[in-house]
Amino acid sequence: MKTTMSVLLFLIVINFSVSAQEKTKKELKQERELKKQNEIKALIDSRNFVFEAQKTTPQGGRLIQLDYNTYFLKFKVDSTTCDLPFFGRGYNVGYNTDGGIKFEGKPENIRVESKKNNTILKATVRGRSDVYDLTFSIFYNGSTTLSVSSNNRGPISYDGVIYAPKTAEK
Repeated sequence: MKTTMSVLLFLIVINFSVSAQEKTKKELKQERELKKQNEIKALIDSRNFVFEAQKTTPQGGRLIQLDYNTYFLKFKVDSTTCDLPFFGRGYNVGYNTDGGIKFEGKPENIRVESKKNNTILKATVRGRSDVYDLTFSIFYNGSTTLSVSSNNRGPISYDGVIYAPKTAEK
């Protein structure tokens, strides 16, 4: 009888400690999510971030996984640098061109719309030979969709993440 009572008491104590830990885990998860949201909002407000493309969907609709984490768009108010692959239709693209979307320029007409779960950032960048309309759909967990349309190529969208630029970039 005493052993069953002690076992029952032991199980009750363990049950209370487990339920207390679950609440703490939930609180920790909420704190991490809130911290990530604040970091993403700060990046959007500063208009200084790096978009790293992981997948692309050209106008034809076929999803393409991108390898090597080398495709990026560095967005700053004074200068934007882009090196993204392009799969799709080119209208006025020469035969000896690289084929990707590569440009440097100053973003113009920057507009930001905040929504419940994400923020839409739109900008126009003039490259050397084309004008690019950029539309970022930035979610508060860091995942981002970038849609690029230009005069000389068909529209294309990229899925990836944004993060703060490294301070020791050369």
